[in-house]
Amino acid sequence: MALPTLRTIGFILGIFLVTLSVAMLVPLLTLWVFERNDDLHAFVWGSAITFGTGALLIATGHKVHAKLRPRDMYFLTTMSWVGVCIFAALPLMLIQHISYTDAFFEAMSGITTTGSTVLSGLDSASPGLLMWRSLLQWIGGIGFIGMAVAILPLLRVGGMRLFQTESSDWSEKVTPRSHVAAKYILVIYLVFTVTAIMAFWLAGMSWFDAINHAFTAVSTGGYSTSDASLAKFSPASHWVAVFYMVLGSLPFTLYVTTLRGNRRALLRDQQVRGFLFLLVAVSALFSLWYWLTVGGSALDAVRIVTFNVVTVVSTTGYALGDYTQWGGFAVMAFFYLTFIGGCSGSTTGGLKIFRFQVAYEMLRAYLNQLIHPRAVIKQRYNGHTIDEEIVRSILTFSFFFTMTIAVLALCLALLGLDMITALTAAATAVCNVGPGLGPVIGPAGNFSTLPDAAKWLLSIGMLLGRLEIITVLVLCTRAFWRH
Repeated sequence: MALPTLRTIGFILGIFLVTLSVAMLVPLLTLWVFERNDDLHAFVWGSAITFGTGALLIATGHKVHAKLRPRDMYFLTTMSWVGVCIFAALPLMLIQHISYTDAFFEAMSGITTTGSTVLSGLDSASPGLLMWRSLLQWIGGIGFIGMAVAILPLLRVGGMRLFQTESSDWSEKVTPRSHVAAKYILVIYLVFTVTAIMAFWLAGMSWFDAINHAFTAVSTGGYSTSDASLAKFSPASHWVAVFYMVLGSLPFTLYVTTLRGNRRALLRDQQVRGFLFLLVAVSALFSLWYWLTVGGSALDAVRIVTFNVVTVVSTTGYALGDYTQWGGFAVMAFFYLTFIGGCSGSTTGGLKIFRFQVAYEMLRAYLNQLIHPRAVIKQRYNGHTIDEEIVRSILTFSFFFTMTIAVLALCLALLGLDMITALTAAATAVCNVGPGLGPVIGPAGNFSTLPDAAKWLLSIGMLLGRLEIITVLVLCTRAFWRH
């Protein structure tokens, strides 16, 4: 990679770091409001180091105007997320006096909106620390939306070209200019956040808890201000969380289209209809099973099951009790739900619902072809033709997605983790869900007892899952680095 290109990439990364340093002023303000000064040094030093590094990168590359090619975007995307996590970990390390391994794991989990944590005692933790964790997830959520709708389709990653019309052809389809569309998405994200704060507060939370949970619900991140997660708060807050987790799971480009006058954009979208149908159907059937087997009132069954189903499918990772205690059927069901994810162009992780729908269309076309060998069967999804490139991209992504989880689980098992912990930790990391299964990393536990090597492996898994696998793996090929 040429030096001017590297300096340009460094310039962009510097802008991200300076922005991150400014974001560290938010927990500083939080500490001032709570009249706490014991953790001020963590954010002062963290912000100073991050700002200094970012300013240096900007100064080094501001006079260079190298044009970035699509292949350079793979490197820029990966390095941006890694670089932000490296510096976002500094305040966590200085506040908690934890190892940098734990701090980096927590930061990576935050910025990728995974929600896995190594911290406990959150109910008595520093308000600055809690705000920083939630803010990281909020930043990561809007960051991933921007990447998913603007970069991944251009890189032809994992079938994302299906959504290229909505993301990169905004000149005619959505707004007059792409940067205006980006502003629309940011405004929508802010509106969701502000209304979520008000809703959580009306549901009985304090302003501080409401702000934190609004940040992590809209971003489908899952960090909470309590070790008990949402179980500490009122049933009304559970429904508020469900509503905003669903909003965060839908394509933000369709929100923009709706604002531009196409009122039925969301309802007509095949991906949205499939996602909402899945949530309703699974929640209804699972609620009936829970009511008949576990017991309790029917309304409580619907609330508890719907909350847990939505938090897993949307890859948020909140906890409302320990669903691993419901029996073997529940454990297997939630393990399967871990892989689904929300819609493309949302804040969620996982495989995304559209890949399952495309796979179904391909299977149906193949079966029809067997019955009518001479027929010409066109495969279409959501108004787009499913051509060979899209099929190849989705199959490649799905294969490497599965292999990444398998290899990661095997490596974790080599480190001494039991089978359930190793497999579900790998799955929850790559799918960016948060809690795994079992007594160690389940909804009632955390990742603090895992060996450091396991935390680094899981951090890599979170990054791979968030950046759609291929974006990172392409950097490992010899052809990428060949001039």
